[in-house]
Amino acid sequence: MRSHLKARTRLVLTGTAVVAAIGLLAGCTGSGADEDNVVDQGTSTEENAESGDTVVIGFSGPAADHGWLGAINSGAQAAADSFDDVELRVAEGTNDPIAQIAAVETFVNDGVDAIVLLPTDGAALTEAAIAAMEAGIPVINVDREFSSPFAARTTILGDNYGMGVSAGTYICEQLGGEGFVAEIAGIDSLPLTQDRSEGFADALEDCGLEVNARVAADFTVAGGEAAASQLLAANPQIDAIWNHDDDQGIGVLAAIDAAGRDEFFMMGGAGSRSAMEAIQADDTVLKATVIYPSTQAADGVALARLIAQQKTLGDIVTPSVPNRIVLDAPVVTKDNVEEFIDLSFE
Repeated sequence: MRSHLKARTRLVLTGTAVVAAIGLLAGCTGSGADEDNVVDQGTSTEENAESGDTVVIGFSGPAADHGWLGAINSGAQAAADSFDDVELRVAEGTNDPIAQIAAVETFVNDGVDAIVLLPTDGAALTEAAIAAMEAGIPVINVDREFSSPFAARTTILGDNYGMGVSAGTYICEQLGGEGFVAEIAGIDSLPLTQDRSEGFADALEDCGLEVNARVAADFTVAGGEAAASQLLAANPQIDAIWNHDDDQGIGVLAAIDAAGRDEFFMMGGAGSRSAMEAIQADDTVLKATVIYPSTQAADGVALARLIAQQKTLGDIVTPSVPNRIVLDAPVVTKDNVEEFIDLSFE
């Protein structure tokens, strides 16, 4: 088992020890304080839904040149529209860090109450985010992390490593620890791709499997088709494929159809509408996908509202909005696709 999984085990054991220590401490002190006070410090979900002072939120994200990014942008607007006390100011999407820095500076000059930022480059936007924080404007960092903890009040992320673990675990369950496994990654230079591949390898290793063949694409349809064609030509027998991204998966499926191959099953990644519909129809080799939530910016808007109104996250005891939230990476199959399809992206 690799270091990530060992680290997770240590964290679980440490957390158990802390809980046990707290229980012992409570038993020893016996202060007689009102126990209800412990769970009566924050706000409830019902209170959070009530209108408060109007909050002006600046939102900036990359250009919507991918279905997932388009859903990120529309999700942020939909979340803002769901609150009658939120005004969302949206900067034009861009893949130019300089243009995005200028957008953040404009939000600061305008005196917005909070900024939700999915940076085109986390490191490049870090100083601009720190400047906003120093100006008293909380920054909610979405998806791509800044390089300093001082750049954001709250960070909300999808779980790239967890995607790989979920994909590998599903394939282990289907193959029973025996078979030829292939991987079609995204852009190899990106940390998110590296994290996904690492999680995938760790989960496969846990059941005695490994990645027997691997190619990388570029998150596009054309790139997926080219990478899949290369993979299929080099490997006459495959039992399972994990393709990291459902948009590039359209090209992957096209290559599979052109090659007339159907001896394997495939699972995707991210959770597109087309992938979920194919899983629902059960008429292709695509049998599952792993969610990478396109709701992250929508969550960011909701959290920005709570922070600006000095509310807390409903249904937790601690009276605060967490500094870091990592979302789940569930596997979607024909058995549960109805639960997730409304959250899919075009």
